[in-house]
Amino acid sequence: MLARFHTNPVDVAIALALAVALELQIALHGEAGADPASVVAGLAITLPLAWRRREPLAIVLVYAVVSPLQGLLGGDLFAGDPPMAGALAAGAIAFYSLGAYAPDRRATAGLLAGVAGMWAGVLASDAVDLPSFVFSAGLIGLAPWLAGRARRARRLRAEALDRERDQRARAAASEERQRIARELHDVVAHGVVLMVLQAQGARRILGHDPARAREALDAIEETGQTALAEIRRSLGILRDDNARAELAPQRSLDDLGALVDEMREAGLMVDLRVQGRRRELGDGIDRSAYRIVQEALTNTIKHAGLVPTRVTVRYEPDGLVLEVADEGGGAATDENGAGQGLAGMRERVRLHGGELEARPVAGRGFVVRARIPLAA
Repeated sequence: MLARFHTNPVDVAIALALAVALELQIALHGEAGADPASVVAGLAITLPLAWRRREPLAIVLVYAVVSPLQGLLGGDLFAGDPPMAGALAAGAIAFYSLGAYAPDRRATAGLLAGVAGMWAGVLASDAVDLPSFVFSAGLIGLAPWLAGRARRARRLRAEALDRERDQRARAAASEERQRIARELHDVVAHGVVLMVLQAQGARRILGHDPARAREALDAIEETGQTALAEIRRSLGILRDDNARAELAPQRSLDDLGALVDEMREAGLMVDLRVQGRRRELGDGIDRSAYRIVQEALTNTIKHAGLVPTRVTVRYEPDGLVLEVADEGGGAATDENGAGQGLAGMRERVRLHGGELEARPVAGRGFVVRARIPLAA
C-alpha cells in the first residue's frame, strides 16, 4: 500500500515549488485577497505532480476537472489575460508527463479528456473566444503531449537496444561456454583414452620388459603434459589478453601427422590419406577439422578398440571432406549418437554450415564423415 505513495524526490520538489509559486501569484493577483476557489484549485493541480511518472493519466484528469470547476466557483486561475503562469505550467507538465509515461491508449484518451476539460474551463470563464480554445488545446495540451511522446519513443528505443545487446551478450557467452565445453571434452577424452591404453600396455610388459615399460610411462607423462597444455589453451578465453597472447597456437590439420603418430603409439592402426590440392583454411575451420578427426579416432578406440582405421582428408573445389572409417564391430558411437563426442562434432560442423554423417557401414565397421563448405 505504501509503495503507491512512493515517488521521485525531484518530482516532489517540482510540485512543491510550483504550488508555492502559484499560491503566491494567486495571493498577489487580486486587491481583495486570494479567492478560496483559486487557492484550492491551485493546490489541486500542482501537488499531484509529485506522482506525475506513476499516475500521469490521473493527474491530467484532475487538471481537466479542476479547470472548469474552479471557474464555476468563481476562481480566476484561467480568467486573466494572460492566465496565471503557474496554472499554465502545471498543465503543460501534466500533459508532458502523460505523453512520456502513459501507454498509447491511455495517453490518447487522457489527451482528449484533458483538452475537453480545458475547453470546459474556457466556457466557464468570461473570455470565450477562438484564441482561448486554440491556446488551451495547442500550447498547454497538444504540444507538451507530443514532446512527451517523442521522449517516450526515444526511451523505448534505447531500452529495446539495451535488451538486444543483453541478449546478444548472453548468446555470445552461451556460445563461448559451449565452445569451451567442446574443447575440454575433446582434449580430456583424447588424453585420458591414450593414457589408459599406454598404462595398460606398460602393465602388461612391466614384468618381462622394464625398459619398454619405462618408455610407456614416459609416453603417459608426455600425453598428460600435452593434455594440460591444451586445456590451458582451451581456457585461454577466461584469461586476460596478456596471458592469452602467451599461449601456443591451437592444433590444426597441419598437426594430423602428430595425432596419427600418437594413435599408432597407443596401438591403433591408422592409415592417413590426404587427397586433392591442399589450400589455406580459416583458423576456425582448420581447428574444427582437427578436433573432428581427433574425436572420431578417440571414439574408435572407446567403442571399437584397436582396430584398423582409415583417415581421409579430401580437399574439394568447394568443400573439405573428413572421413574416419574403422573396421570394428560397427557399434553406434557414443551411445547411439547421444554422447558428448558426436554431439560436439555435429556442433563444430554446423557452426561452419556443414553436414556430418555417423553410421555403421555395410557388413563391418563404422564411419564418421563430415563435409564443410569452403569459399571457391
